[in-house]
Parts: sequence; structure tokens; C-alpha cells
Amino acid sequence: MELDLAKEQLPSTKSKVNDRTPDHINQQIERETEASVNYYKRQGEQEILARIKELDHEWDTERLLEVNMASIAFISSLLAVRANRKWAFLAGASSAVLIQQALQGWTPPIAIFRSMGVRTVAEINREKKALQNLLNKPE
Repeated sequence: MELDLAKEQLPSTKSKVNDRTPDHINQQIERETEASVNYYKRQGEQEILARIKELDHEWDTERLLEVNMASIAFISSLLAVRANRKWAFLAGASSAVLIQQALQGWTPPIAIFRSMGVRTVAEINREKKALQNLLNKPE
């Protein structure tokens, strides 16, 4: 019973970032994605394929958070060993941010990334799927 209760309290990993992002930001990202797809409707196959390749390399919110927090943890750990042990608190804080993101789907860095237009994997994949559909449409 306790396990079931814990599952209900944790956000879905599929939508946790979108659920915690203000609607106006989600809508802006959606409008930009739609505008991109509409632009590529008027482009040739090679341009669409090039855009899909770009999307394969686009960094999503989770990757950006992981790299940033791991970098902070690594650098602050080095500073803790070399300069002052107080730097270890920063390493701990960056680890706490990652735990918070995994459990709640929200952290201050994610809010900043979203306001900058950084998309989730699902949002990137929606654009890719729409572009792939353009390639598969009969003329």
C-alpha cells in the first residue's frame, strides 16, 4: 500500500517538466515548434532532413540540467579538495537539485531553462515526428 501511495505522489516522468512549467511558457514553446513545422512545409526534402538531424542533436531540459549540475559538483569537489572544504556544500547542493528534479519534476534551473525556450525530449520528438510526416505525405 505504501508503494502505491508513493507512486501516486511522484509526477509522471513523461510530463513532469511540462506540468510544472507555467502555461504561457509551454504555449510559447508549442507556438515556436508549430512555426518551425509550418516553415518546413514549404521546404524541400533535404532541408527537412537537415532539420531532423539538427533535432537529433538538440539538448533537452534534462540533459542540460544534468550537465550543469554534474559540472558544478565536479568543480566544487575539486575546490573542496584543493582550496577549502566548504566548497563541498556546493557539490551537495547540486546533487540535491538533481534529486529534486527526479522526484518533483521542478527545480529553479529547469524554470530558467524553460523560460529560455529549452524543450523537453517529448517536445523535440513531436517536431521530429511532424517533419517525418511531411516527408511521408504523397504530393
